[in-house]
Amino acid sequence: MRIENSFIPVRGVGETTERRLWENGVTHWDEFDGSVVGSTLADRIETFIDEGRTHLQRGDVSVFAEALPASSRWRCYENVRSETCFLDIETTGLSAETNHVTTVSLHQGGETKTFVKGRDLTSDRLTRELEESALLVTFNGQRFDVPFLETCFDVEIDVPHVDLMYPCKKLGLDGGLKVIEQNLGIDRDMPDISGRDAVRLWHEYERGDERSLETLIEYNRADTVNLEPLMETVADRLHERVFEAAMADE
Repeated sequence: MRIENSFIPVRGVGETTERRLWENGVTHWDEFDGSVVGSTLADRIETFIDEGRTHLQRGDVSVFAEALPASSRWRCYENVRSETCFLDIETTGLSAETNHVTTVSLHQGGETKTFVKGRDLTSDRLTRELEESALLVTFNGQRFDVPFLETCFDVEIDVPHVDLMYPCKKLGLDGGLKVIEQNLGIDRDMPDISGRDAVRLWHEYERGDERSLETLIEYNRADTVNLEPLMETVADRLHERVFEAAMADE
Protein backbone atom coordinates (compact mmCIF):
# COMPACT_ATOMS: atom_id res chain seq x y z
CA MET A 1 0.00 0.00 0.00
CA ARG A 2 1.30 3.42 -0.97
CA ILE A 3 0.46 6.92 0.15
CA GLU A 4 -1.40 7.42 -3.13
CA ASN A 5 -3.98 4.85 -1.95
CA SER A 6 -4.64 6.87 1.21
CA PHE A 7 -7.20 9.56 1.92
CA ILE A 8 -7.31 9.61 5.74
CA PRO A 9 -4.54 12.26 5.99
CA VAL A 10 -7.18 14.70 4.70
CA ARG A 11 -8.94 16.68 7.41
CA GLY A 12 -12.48 15.35 7.71
CA VAL A 13 -11.75 11.94 6.17
CA GLY A 14 -11.80 9.02 8.58
CA GLU A 15 -11.49 5.32 7.97
CA THR A 16 -15.22 4.99 7.15
CA THR A 17 -15.09 7.64 4.43
CA GLU A 18 -11.85 6.27 3.03
CA ARG A 19 -13.35 2.79 2.86
CA ARG A 20 -16.40 4.20 1.08
CA LEU A 21 -14.13 5.79 -1.51
CA TRP A 22 -12.31 2.50 -2.05
CA GLU A 23 -15.56 0.54 -2.32
CA ASN A 24 -16.69 3.01 -5.01
CA GLY A 25 -13.58 2.31 -7.05
CA VAL A 26 -11.54 5.28 -5.82
CA THR A 27 -8.50 3.27 -4.69
CA HIS A 28 -5.83 5.72 -5.89
CA TRP A 29 -5.46 9.48 -6.15
CA ASP A 30 -5.61 9.15 -9.95
CA GLU A 31 -9.13 7.72 -9.64
CA PHE A 32 -10.57 10.37 -7.33
CA ASP A 33 -14.20 11.15 -8.06
CA GLY A 34 -15.66 13.99 -6.01
CA SER A 35 -19.21 12.72 -6.43
CA VAL A 36 -18.58 10.03 -3.80
CA VAL A 37 -18.29 12.72 -1.11
CA GLY A 38 -19.75 16.19 -0.58
CA SER A 39 -18.43 19.15 -2.56
CA THR A 40 -16.59 20.75 0.38
CA LEU A 41 -14.76 17.55 1.22
CA ALA A 42 -14.11 16.87 -2.46
CA ASP A 43 -12.37 20.24 -2.80
CA ARG A 44 -10.28 19.48 0.27
CA ILE A 45 -9.26 16.06 -1.08
CA GLU A 46 -8.33 17.52 -4.47
CA THR A 47 -6.13 20.14 -2.81
CA PHE A 48 -4.53 17.42 -0.68
CA ILE A 49 -3.80 15.31 -3.78
CA ASP A 50 -2.23 18.24 -5.67
CA GLU A 51 -0.03 19.21 -2.74
CA GLY A 52 0.69 15.56 -1.94
CA ARG A 53 2.11 14.87 -5.38
CA THR A 54 4.58 17.72 -4.90
CA HIS A 55 5.72 16.31 -1.56
CA LEU A 56 6.17 12.83 -3.02
CA GLN A 57 8.16 14.14 -5.98
CA ARG A 58 10.61 15.51 -3.40
CA GLY A 59 10.64 12.19 -1.53
CA ASP A 60 9.13 13.93 1.50
CA VAL A 61 6.55 11.91 3.47
CA SER A 62 6.65 14.10 6.58
CA VAL A 63 3.32 15.82 5.91
CA PHE A 64 1.60 12.43 5.64
CA ALA A 65 3.29 11.00 8.74
CA GLU A 66 2.17 14.04 10.73
CA ALA A 67 -1.42 13.68 9.55
CA LEU A 68 -1.72 9.91 10.01
CA PRO A 69 -2.41 8.23 13.37
CA ALA A 70 0.63 6.42 14.79
CA SER A 71 -0.96 3.05 13.96
CA SER A 72 -1.35 4.03 10.28
CA ARG A 73 2.04 5.57 9.50
CA TRP A 74 3.15 2.23 8.05
CA ARG A 75 1.44 3.48 4.87
CA CYS A 76 4.45 5.76 4.25
CA TYR A 77 6.89 2.88 4.02
CA GLU A 78 6.39 1.64 0.47
CA ASN A 79 7.02 5.09 -1.02
CA VAL A 80 10.44 5.47 0.63
CA ARG A 81 11.49 1.88 1.28
CA SER A 82 15.11 2.35 0.13
CA GLU A 83 15.51 5.57 2.15
CA THR A 84 14.10 4.05 5.36
CA CYS A 85 16.38 3.90 8.40
CA PHE A 86 15.78 1.29 11.09
CA LEU A 87 17.11 2.40 14.49
CA ASP A 88 17.64 0.87 17.93
CA ILE A 89 19.64 2.03 20.94
CA GLU A 90 21.07 0.54 24.12
CA THR A 91 21.35 2.53 27.33
CA THR A 92 22.58 2.23 30.91
CA GLY A 93 19.03 2.66 32.25
CA LEU A 94 15.54 3.97 31.57
CA SER A 95 15.96 7.68 32.38
CA ALA A 96 17.59 9.98 29.85
CA GLU A 97 18.20 12.48 32.63
CA THR A 98 20.46 10.17 34.66
CA ASN A 99 21.61 7.45 32.22
CA HIS A 100 23.58 7.28 28.98
CA VAL A 101 23.21 5.87 25.48
CA THR A 102 25.87 3.20 25.01
CA THR A 103 25.34 2.04 21.42
CA VAL A 104 23.18 3.12 18.49
CA SER A 105 22.62 0.93 15.44
CA LEU A 106 21.22 2.17 12.13
CA HIS A 107 20.20 -0.17 9.31
CA GLN A 108 19.49 1.22 5.85
CA GLY A 109 19.86 -0.07 2.33
CA GLY A 110 21.23 -3.41 3.51
CA GLU A 111 24.01 -1.77 5.53
CA THR A 112 24.17 -1.67 9.33
CA LYS A 113 26.25 0.84 11.27
CA THR A 114 26.82 0.83 15.02
CA PHE A 115 28.17 3.78 16.99
CA VAL A 116 29.62 3.41 20.48
CA LYS A 117 29.76 5.85 23.39
CA GLY A 118 33.26 7.27 23.83
CA ARG A 119 34.27 6.29 20.31
CA ASP A 120 32.18 7.55 17.41
CA LEU A 121 28.76 8.17 18.97
CA THR A 122 28.30 11.95 18.75
CA SER A 123 25.45 14.36 18.08
CA ASP A 124 27.06 15.45 14.79
CA ARG A 125 27.37 11.85 13.59
CA LEU A 126 23.76 11.05 14.48
CA THR A 127 22.52 14.18 12.73
CA ARG A 128 24.50 13.41 9.56
CA GLU A 129 23.30 9.81 9.43
CA LEU A 130 19.63 10.63 9.95
CA GLU A 131 19.69 13.47 7.41
CA GLU A 132 20.15 10.76 4.76
CA SER A 133 16.82 9.12 5.69
CA ALA A 134 13.29 9.79 4.50
CA LEU A 135 11.66 7.60 7.17
CA LEU A 136 12.69 6.34 10.60
CA VAL A 137 11.44 2.98 11.91
CA THR A 138 11.76 1.89 15.55
CA PHE A 139 10.00 -0.29 18.10
CA ASN A 140 8.82 1.81 21.05
CA GLY A 141 11.05 4.58 19.75
CA GLN A 142 8.39 7.25 20.00
CA ARG A 143 8.40 6.95 23.79
CA PHE A 144 11.96 5.75 24.36
CA ASP A 145 14.69 5.80 21.68
CA VAL A 146 13.95 9.17 20.07
CA PRO A 147 13.40 11.25 23.24
CA PHE A 148 16.41 9.52 24.86
CA LEU A 149 18.66 10.50 21.96
CA GLU A 150 17.27 14.03 21.84
CA THR A 151 17.91 14.53 25.56
CA CYS A 152 21.36 12.93 25.72
CA PHE A 153 22.74 14.50 22.55
CA ASP A 154 20.78 17.76 22.43
CA VAL A 155 19.52 17.03 18.91
CA GLU A 156 16.11 17.33 17.29
CA ILE A 157 15.10 14.22 15.37
CA ASP A 158 12.43 15.34 12.92
CA VAL A 159 12.60 12.46 10.44
CA PRO A 160 9.07 11.06 9.80
CA HIS A 161 8.73 8.19 12.24
CA VAL A 162 6.99 4.82 12.23
CA ASP A 163 6.96 3.28 15.71
CA LEU A 164 6.13 -0.36 14.98
CA MET A 165 4.68 -0.91 18.43
CA TYR A 166 1.45 0.85 17.36
CA PRO A 167 0.68 -0.98 14.09
CA CYS A 168 1.63 -4.22 15.88
CA LYS A 169 -1.05 -3.49 18.48
CA LYS A 170 -3.50 -2.89 15.64
CA LEU A 171 -2.77 -6.46 14.52
CA GLY A 172 -3.18 -7.81 18.06
CA LEU A 173 0.57 -8.31 18.46
CA ASP A 174 1.40 -7.34 22.03
CA GLY A 175 4.53 -7.70 24.11
CA GLY A 176 8.14 -6.80 23.47
CA LEU A 177 10.05 -6.97 20.22
CA LYS A 178 11.40 -10.48 20.78
CA VAL A 179 7.98 -11.90 21.70
CA ILE A 180 6.46 -10.44 18.54
CA GLU A 181 9.36 -11.75 16.43
CA GLN A 182 8.75 -15.24 17.80
CA ASN A 183 5.02 -15.01 17.10
CA LEU A 184 5.74 -14.02 13.50
CA GLY A 185 8.52 -16.56 12.95
CA ILE A 186 11.26 -13.94 12.54
CA ASP A 187 14.56 -15.58 13.51
CA ARG A 188 17.63 -14.06 15.09
CA ASP A 189 21.10 -15.51 15.55
CA MET A 190 21.75 -13.91 18.92
CA PRO A 191 21.28 -15.75 22.22
CA ASP A 192 18.44 -14.58 24.46
CA ILE A 193 19.75 -11.34 26.00
CA SER A 194 17.63 -8.89 27.96
CA GLY A 195 17.88 -5.15 28.43
CA ARG A 196 19.32 -5.81 31.88
CA ASP A 197 22.02 -7.96 30.26
CA ALA A 198 22.81 -5.08 27.91
CA VAL A 199 23.50 -2.81 30.89
CA ARG A 200 25.70 -5.50 32.49
CA LEU A 201 27.65 -6.00 29.26
CA TRP A 202 28.39 -2.27 29.03
CA HIS A 203 29.68 -2.13 32.60
CA GLU A 204 31.87 -5.18 31.93
CA TYR A 205 33.28 -3.39 28.89
CA GLU A 206 34.00 -0.31 31.02
CA ARG A 207 36.03 -2.59 33.30
CA GLY A 208 38.11 -3.68 30.30
CA ASP A 209 36.25 -6.63 28.76
CA GLU A 210 36.19 -5.98 24.99
CA ARG A 211 34.28 -9.21 24.36
CA SER A 212 31.35 -7.84 26.34
CA LEU A 213 31.21 -4.83 24.02
CA GLU A 214 31.28 -7.13 20.99
CA THR A 215 28.32 -9.08 22.40
CA LEU A 216 26.44 -5.85 23.17
CA ILE A 217 27.01 -4.59 19.63
CA GLU A 218 25.80 -7.89 18.14
CA TYR A 219 22.67 -7.70 20.29
CA ASN A 220 21.97 -4.10 19.32
CA ARG A 221 22.52 -4.84 15.63
CA ALA A 222 20.22 -7.88 15.76
CA ASP A 223 17.42 -5.78 17.24
CA THR A 224 17.93 -3.18 14.52
CA VAL A 225 18.22 -5.49 11.51
CA ASN A 226 15.14 -7.45 12.56
CA LEU A 227 13.03 -4.30 12.42
CA GLU A 228 13.11 -4.54 8.62
CA PRO A 229 11.37 -7.94 8.25
CA LEU A 230 8.99 -6.87 11.02
CA MET A 231 8.13 -3.71 9.07
CA GLU A 232 7.60 -5.77 5.91
CA THR A 233 5.36 -8.27 7.68
CA VAL A 234 3.30 -5.63 9.47
CA ALA A 235 2.83 -3.60 6.28
CA ASP A 236 1.76 -6.71 4.32
CA ARG A 237 -0.72 -7.83 6.98
CA LEU A 238 -2.26 -4.40 7.45
CA HIS A 239 -2.48 -3.95 3.68
CA GLU A 240 -4.49 -7.18 3.51
CA ARG A 241 -6.68 -6.22 6.47
CA VAL A 242 -7.29 -2.58 5.53
CA PHE A 243 -7.09 -2.34 1.75
CA GLU A 244 -7.69 -5.78 0.26
CA ALA A 245 -10.58 -6.43 2.66
CA ALA A 246 -12.30 -3.30 1.31
CA MET A 247 -11.72 -4.48 -2.24
CA ALA A 248 -13.27 -7.87 -1.41
CA ASP A 249 -16.41 -6.09 -0.22
CA GLU A 250 -16.60 -3.88 -3.30
